[in-house]
Amino acid sequence: MSKRIAVLLSGCGVFDGAEIHESVVTLLELDKAGAEVTCMAPDITQHKVVNHLTNSELDESRNVLVESARIARGDIMNISSAKVEDFDALILPGGFGAALNNCDFAINGPNGDVNSDVAKLIQDFHGAKKPIGAMCIAPALVAMALKSKNIQLTIGSDEGVAGGIGALGNVHVNCATEDILVDAENKVVTTPAYMTAGGIAQAAEGISKLVKKVLDLA
Repeated sequence: MSKRIAVLLSGCGVFDGAEIHESVVTLLELDKAGAEVTCMAPDITQHKVVNHLTNSELDESRNVLVESARIARGDIMNISSAKVEDFDALILPGGFGAALNNCDFAINGPNGDVNSDVAKLIQDFHGAKKPIGAMCIAPALVAMALKSKNIQLTIGSDEGVAGGIGALGNVHVNCATEDILVDAENKVVTTPAYMTAGGIAQAAEGISKLVKKVLDLA
């Protein structure tokens, strides 16, 4: 029977949404493994909109669910409708949207908040002992949603983010781009991806290992 995997997106584009390379590599690896994939995102306004050509902020408004649908080719679920019992595992690609839209770690660090639907989904998966995979900056989102759970996570080696994860009552472990960190007890798998990757091939090494491990644990 195919594993049913939820993929949580946060918009479309590294500077204000989900990291497209990470998202696509994740979806590719899941498809190659024969998994049944459901993309989802919150139906909320993006924190900001960035011109990715100039990296300048635009004076306009966009919706996280609508923008995420670009990556999902229109086949996407509003996270408010997601139920943990319908899935075997959850994977979170990175991109600044994970830390700007799905939570506000990029603004307020460990003192910030998580979107209520996003927090509930992550907490439900953890409570059901179903695996969670997160890459790039998304492990900080997981650390916020699962505060004080003593979960081992990695975003690579950035001291500032690592300190924030520690302040949330979880444990940061340095990790090479091509590798994964597995917290077997909590069924949480993380990899640095573009927090440290020099290109898509390098990021894909860790993402591929993450997807395989999440499916093994599911």
